[in-house]
Amino acid sequence: MSTPIEKITPYDEFNYSIPEDEFPKDGMSARAAAAVAISAEWTDANPMLNMSSFVTTWAEPEAAETAKRNIFKNYIDHDMYPQVFAMETRMVKWLHQLWNGPKGVEPYGTATVGSSEACMLAGLAHKWNWRQKREREGKDASKPNMVTGGNVQIVWKKFFRYFDVEPRIVPLRPGNYRLTAEELDKYVDENTIAVVAIAGQTFTGEDDDIQGIHDWLDAYEKKTGIAIPMHIDGASGGFVNPFLYPDYKWDFRLPRVQSINASGHKYGLVPPGLGWVIFRERKVFNEDLVFYVNYLGGEMPTATLNFSRNAFQVAVQYYMFLRLGFEGYRRVMQHTLDNAIALREILVKSEYFTVMNEAQRIPVVAVTLAKRIKNFNEFDVSNKVREKGWVLSAYSMPPNAEEVTSLRVVVRPHINRNVAELLANDIVNACDFLQTHGGNATPPALHAHAEEKTTATKC
Repeated sequence: MSTPIEKITPYDEFNYSIPEDEFPKDGMSARAAAAVAISAEWTDANPMLNMSSFVTTWAEPEAAETAKRNIFKNYIDHDMYPQVFAMETRMVKWLHQLWNGPKGVEPYGTATVGSSEACMLAGLAHKWNWRQKREREGKDASKPNMVTGGNVQIVWKKFFRYFDVEPRIVPLRPGNYRLTAEELDKYVDENTIAVVAIAGQTFTGEDDDIQGIHDWLDAYEKKTGIAIPMHIDGASGGFVNPFLYPDYKWDFRLPRVQSINASGHKYGLVPPGLGWVIFRERKVFNEDLVFYVNYLGGEMPTATLNFSRNAFQVAVQYYMFLRLGFEGYRRVMQHTLDNAIALREILVKSEYFTVMNEAQRIPVVAVTLAKRIKNFNEFDVSNKVREKGWVLSAYSMPPNAEEVTSLRVVVRPHINRNVAELLANDIVNACDFLQTHGGNATPPALHAHAEEKTTATKC
């Protein structure tokens, strides 16, 4: 009598050794593969408790169903999925209107892979426009530069390097963590393709002095005849300012503002990664940057750096705009800002912290430990609250404010008042523990700082 062959079960497959350095030789059942993948994720942070991130971590079931329906659609294939393209085109017009674009012009823009691609496209448009203008005037067009503050997100430093634009980075200083007009005369010249100002910066959540920079550039043109455009990096503030501060002029109401980017996957309330770039009018985006292809079906234009990618974020953004409308977004942002203020008040009342962003515009709380605290630092606080599952950013500020260390909390719409107060109290309790027992966290070494300081002071 033959010995029966032992049946391999999903549990047996779950215990297979997973190769580290070579492609798996044999497959396994769907149940086992899912279980192995899930077990590998067990120690990842809970996205809902990741208060370091600006990225949306919650969606209504209907939004998730919208994503599921569109997950296999290729965003770039307008011939096969014309209605997704129609949604995008419609939303470009909506955002142009939301950001107070001029009437009587052709709105132009596109959905992108996060704000990084959006910033790259805007930067390229300004570089092309500057270069062609210089060439028409018979002037040297080989030395473009762009002026930003030291508070810009890393994408702009990538843009400088990838596309051969000289960085003119105005350094920060303790107590002033945003770009103002104060030192622009040392950085702006005839080769400046644009000045980038931020609405809702990563480090403290503040806006740059957008109106002040705009006015300075007006005066500079009057004095020199050189007209320099502005780009507004509204990755975080672009979906907050219009709803909470309708009278605040940060957008296309300022004539020099020629382009704006924002992250749909931040306060646009869409899962990652979706960005938007909107131009003041069609002619700002240089026609040389538009390509036409016909190998997906009919001929279609493409003006993005990426090509094939998922369409679900565009569809979910359309759902969210329809679902909430202007008034819904206003209420969501107001609740979120109120919850951030409640958290901030508890931290300040504890007397452990000093607020870094006095102007509380977007729902970000940026604090630094009071000078009297000597036996622990912001990195210790971040580590201690991690025991509760919370993830908070602790980091040293950019040049020339490296001596300042920040603890930042990004409050997103899935956090209600009770949870905001729970988090605040967990932070205070962590400080109570550290005050008694001390801390030993060492700030990470940042090799980029020496390079950044060089570029910041080369002008």
